[in-house]
Amino acid sequence: MATPMELSCWGGDWGLPSIHTESLIVMAYAKFSGAELKIQTIDWTWKTLTGTVPALNLEDAIVTKPVHIVNYLRKQKYNVDYDLTAKQGADTLAYIALLEEKLHPALLHTFWVDAENYSNVTRPWFASRTPFPLNFYLPCRQSSAALNRILLTKGEPPLHSITEVEAKIYSDAKECLNLLSHRLGTSQYFFGNKPTSLDAFVFGFLAPLHKAHLPSGQLQQHLKQLPSLAHFCDNIISTYFIQNGLGSSPAGQDTVDANLQKLTQLVNKESNLIEKMDDNLRSSPQHRVRRSTNSNTSLVAEESSSSTPA
Repeated sequence: MATPMELSCWGGDWGLPSIHTESLIVMAYAKFSGAELKIQTIDWTWKTLTGTVPALNLEDAIVTKPVHIVNYLRKQKYNVDYDLTAKQGADTLAYIALLEEKLHPALLHTFWVDAENYSNVTRPWFASRTPFPLNFYLPCRQSSAALNRILLTKGEPPLHSITEVEAKIYSDAKECLNLLSHRLGTSQYFFGNKPTSLDAFVFGFLAPLHKAHLPSGQLQQHLKQLPSLAHFCDNIISTYFIQNGLGSSPAGQDTVDANLQKLTQLVNKESNLIEKMDDNLRSSPQHRVRRSTNSNTSLVAEESSSSTPA
């Protein structure tokens, strides 16, 4: 029996084997094709800081990025697109490009730029998997990088302000979701009753948006209005992941979410308390000087008393 290939990727939560889009794409494709992968979940440490995730670790090389990993698995005869026609193959490439251009910027904004989602969901999750002191720095750096990427790719004229850019990327993302829903229709998968690489890519992009508990979720709400896509994600999770022990039960997930919410609230309360204490210290009188003055006064009085004859 062949030794399973090792895949380094971000870990799971929210009932998903991974919360990371690119990691999910590779994991889903491996399940569809029957490729055995040994999953190695990572933390955000100095060792992994400059690495690319997901990464397929081979004996003599490391393959990164979903497209390259999928191509490698195909060469190893794990090819779920074998029965596709030339037109279906072209459609696959077109839809993957559509996901990258139209949906990916809005997902970056939803998880890394939107203030509510970043503070209550994204930052606590990644900070809990990052050692001190990197947990104070890396999530913030990733958030800035996401915003810069959005502005560089979508901030060209006539979109000059961040508000205009945000409106555009969410409009494009909703249009992309509508197209995907129309293309899927009532089918189980995009090309019939067997999943292909397109299904892996769509699942990777949609599943985190579908499963995360987001306090600010206009794109998530739009996805919920497209039941075919929500059912598509749930079907892949239940068929390929939960039965293999990689998913979380709803009850267990509720407990995790509740604990995460309590932790976030506690951190926010402590931050507010520290800020108030700092403000009070800044505005309070200098007690140390006052005590010193009283002490000197008392000392002079004692000396005067001792020098006065009885």
